[in-house]
Amino acid sequence: MTDDTGDDAGDDLSEDDANNLSLDRFHEALEAEERPVATASEVARRLGTTQAAARDALAALVDRGDVDRLDVEADPVVFYPRDWGALASRERVVVFPKRREIVVDRPTQYTRARLSQFANLVDTTGTEPGTRGYLYRIRQEDVWAAPFDDADALVGALRSVIPRRDDHLEDWVRDQWRRAHRFRLYTHADGYVVLEAASESLMGNVADQHLDDDHLRAPISDTEAWVNDDAVAAVKRALYDAGYPVEDDRDLETGDPVEIELTTDLRDYQATWVETFLDRKSGVYVGPPGSGKTVAGIATIAAVGGETLILVPSRELADQWREELLEHSTVDRADIGLYHGGTKEIRPVTIATYQIAGMDRHRSLFDSREWGLICFDEVHHVTGPVYSRTAEFQSRHRLGLSATPVSETGSEEEIYTLIGQPIGADWDSLFEAGFVQEPEVEIRYVPWRDETARNEYAAADGRERRRLAAENPAKVEEIRYLLAAHRDKKALVFVEYLDHGRAIADALDAPFISGETPHHERAELFRRFRAADGDATEGEEDSAGARDDDALDVLVVSRVGDEGIDLPNAELAVVASGLGGSRRQGSQRAGRTMRPTGSALVYVLATRGSSGEEFAQRQMRHLGRKGVRVRETNVAE
Repeated sequence: MTDDTGDDAGDDLSEDDANNLSLDRFHEALEAEERPVATASEVARRLGTTQAAARDALAALVDRGDVDRLDVEADPVVFYPRDWGALASRERVVVFPKRREIVVDRPTQYTRARLSQFANLVDTTGTEPGTRGYLYRIRQEDVWAAPFDDADALVGALRSVIPRRDDHLEDWVRDQWRRAHRFRLYTHADGYVVLEAASESLMGNVADQHLDDDHLRAPISDTEAWVNDDAVAAVKRALYDAGYPVEDDRDLETGDPVEIELTTDLRDYQATWVETFLDRKSGVYVGPPGSGKTVAGIATIAAVGGETLILVPSRELADQWREELLEHSTVDRADIGLYHGGTKEIRPVTIATYQIAGMDRHRSLFDSREWGLICFDEVHHVTGPVYSRTAEFQSRHRLGLSATPVSETGSEEEIYTLIGQPIGADWDSLFEAGFVQEPEVEIRYVPWRDETARNEYAAADGRERRRLAAENPAKVEEIRYLLAAHRDKKALVFVEYLDHGRAIADALDAPFISGETPHHERAELFRRFRAADGDATEGEEDSAGARDDDALDVLVVSRVGDEGIDLPNAELAVVASGLGGSRRQGSQRAGRTMRPTGSALVYVLATRGSSGEEFAQRQMRHLGRKGVRVRETNVAE
């Protein structure tokens, strides 16, 4: 097949197959004809069978009550579906082989589950679950990470969801699969690391061209080379960039045993994540906030059973991880150490911040221990200038956690190269299964109501113009309106600029939390926010579970609240500014409301006619690709 689309409804049918014609194949024939009715000869042509076989098969569908027939005096007999609604609502799959894209209208759960194994969900359209259209793209890295034993199994999965075979697409998939199995790292009997190529030409033409002199210590044979201990990550990155991901079959340390068992039951998809990780020895758990990535991470720690280093971006997350470990496992509190600016303890399970672990004077300490597992929470941080040094811990089981490891700089591939391939669930499937409450997202375009502010914006340019649009004074009135309309919900108000945050906090008489807020004060404000509906930790409420007198219903938060902070009962999020941030930031702010039960509302405020409109649409489009419904509203003057 040479074109992206074709006229045939499917593979040719034998007469025996045609006698067992399914209603779906009849629907395909109608779509190929682009008519609501078809004659037996037209169906025969579309299905590649004889007219007699098609006529008998259609008669069988009539007898079953699925199809009606009409004798037209001037024309042959025509056939049409009895249930027109079934034709309108059925799944449709269109393949564009040259672009390696698959468009699916109203996909079944089976189709979505299959596609998630070897394709990336690029975009969604529609508003209601079950009525959406989905755009998938098959990328190199998707084929490389596909969970199949061989290329035949992968191609079989592809054929199970697309309407017809395509040699061009299948050949490309097979070629990518071969690339993913041409280089591997393994541990020699004498303990050093060996790079093995599938052929002499690969070692000579690919490895020699793309690896630096200090990556390999010495050749062992025409297809093997001794890898320098400190160059493992660099070898993997260089060959990945060349289009040859490296299989990592090294014997990994498990460290000293750690006594820890999981005390929480895993959901089916979480158990699958852990099983997949144990098979690969590396990977990144990808799922929306509320999907239980931390619990799955704790289950992985228990399964590996060796000393563990957990890397986090902030002290708040370090404290949060310790509490989660104590709540969901049997680990002893004395076996958990915190290593950050406030305290420095090395224990069987050590939780450190990226910044501290990436510093030379501390990194040597972490690098010298035989950790059984290193867990990178909010894994997108490993691409930062200092944080990236922690990704060099290559001789361990490596687990990453992230809701959206998307990076505007294109470093997603680097994350998967250094840490591991994605292991995760389709957001939309978790929404539909009820594991995570889908947020309702609304972009509200706020007009200028202050003439002075409007004139300042018109006279400004560049960053100043963007800042003025973000700080549109009319947003304060809009925030008050939204809080009043949802006065029964606890709310987070996100801001980009500190002055804007202080102004909104003063107007709302609410606390403002930023990076300048002392750690102890920040922790206390978060405690009071959690206590607003009685959801407090032990000692924060009386025996009757009454609400604290100093509980908070509203917090104004800067970027410090974008990720990782455990605010599980934030039922309403208002993004007042910060629309110039990344797609990941937009997902995280929406994710602050995602929980297993209850409503979840996100309002994104953008000044009408400003660049904020575009930024808001870009951020929220990323959520739309994950199945989240996004609507837009123009606020009245």
